[in-house]
Amino acid sequence: MNQIEKQFQRIQEGKGFIAALDQSGGSTPKALLGYRIEENEYTGNEVMFRLMHEMRVRVMTDPSFTGDKILGVIIFEKTMNGYIDSVPVPEFLWKKNIVPFLKIDKGLRKIESGVKLMKEIPNLSKRLKEAKSNGIFGTKMRSVINAKDEAGIIEIAKQQFEVARVVLENGLVPIIEPEVDINADDKVEIETILREALLAELDKLSNDQNIILKLTIPTEADYYTELIQHENVIRVFALSGGYDLDRAARMLTENHGMIASFSRALLDDLKVYQHPAQFSKVLSAAIDKIYQASIT
Repeated sequence: MNQIEKQFQRIQEGKGFIAALDQSGGSTPKALLGYRIEENEYTGNEVMFRLMHEMRVRVMTDPSFTGDKILGVIIFEKTMNGYIDSVPVPEFLWKKNIVPFLKIDKGLRKIESGVKLMKEIPNLSKRLKEAKSNGIFGTKMRSVINAKDEAGIIEIAKQQFEVARVVLENGLVPIIEPEVDINADDKVEIETILREALLAELDKLSNDQNIILKLTIPTEADYYTELIQHENVIRVFALSGGYDLDRAARMLTENHGMIASFSRALLDDLKVYQHPAQFSKVLSAAIDKIYQASIT
């Protein structure tokens, strides 16, 4: 069994969750603020991204951050091209039996028809080839649904699958992420439209085209069972979407077959000033809680 086959099997069958460490661009200052690094403490993107990389390295090198409970990690391009102890980050992760994914979207367009589509992704095929050569297994791209608008939601699904086909053609596995705003007034109705739009796109795939879905935890428990059981779906990840760790974990336990792919809920209680033992204790507690919710 080669590396790709081992990684595919691990994502499809493994017990654990996906850590989302892919904050980039506009989300980085907010992530650093949560880590207690104020915006007035650094100047320029270069310093900002260096601080973010240092935080990620601190997380990924922590003794509690292992393949025993973490199946994969979503990183962004600068992290992919970075090093940990002189080892390329994707290689470092796979040595821990953790599968590396790459965030490839370039942010969101302005809201239209109740949704935020992805911006165009320049040089996509070239970037995918580079990712594959760097040991990346799969990709992630995010869109956001803010309101109930059937046309907009259908367009989100179509755009996601269009990009997914390019990813598949380049030998990588796409994570399709149409996030539903947890504060949307019509969240339940949005999830109904989204489920049908995703099923319609899934049914257009050929037998050998396998994808991963990353979805906001639905209001109605087990609402995405049909998606989880679809023959073209390797796994369905759950995003926390702004729910705190306790609530996200509790909701996840009610949705059988979904596993966590949390970012804020994983990192929220980590602070730059924590000494190593305290940092590790806080991270370990979050990992344990997310892991238990993912295997329940």
